[in-house]
Amino acid sequence: MVYSEMSTSELNKVEEELESVSNADLVATVISSLKDDVAYENRENGHTWKFNYGTAEVFVHLTGETENDTLTVWSPVLKRPFPNEAGLFESLLAKNWSETLEARFSLWNDQIVLHSSRTLADISPSEISRAITLVATLADETDLTS
Repeated sequence: MVYSEMSTSELNKVEEELESVSNADLVATVISSLKDDVAYENRENGHTWKFNYGTAEVFVHLTGETENDTLTVWSPVLKRPFPNEAGLFESLLAKNWSETLEARFSLWNDQIVLHSSRTLADISPSEISRAITLVATLADETDLTS
């Protein structure tokens, strides 16, 4: 059945079903579409998943299910010591402006990570998928060792 051919009651039922799916279930579905072998899912302090995407180790954390909770995706790309630190940081700032879209390079726990974070207010399944895919792909393609 084509979406535009659905009756109002059928559309309402589909919308109710989508609203009843938790963000944690949506995140798990997106991750499983990328990788069959999720390293772990931890349900303490929200939900955290870890998986490998190519050469990248990717983490996804969901703090809860309310509009004020957040979805954060990150992937470590380089640990200290950093080669040519000033030049590297300048290069990363330029990449943040022109190449990383909604993801950003950041310094966290003595490592450079790629990350994306947003509140869950009005988040859609496609936004969840984009955040995870974007960070995973960019991290897999990033080589900061040269």
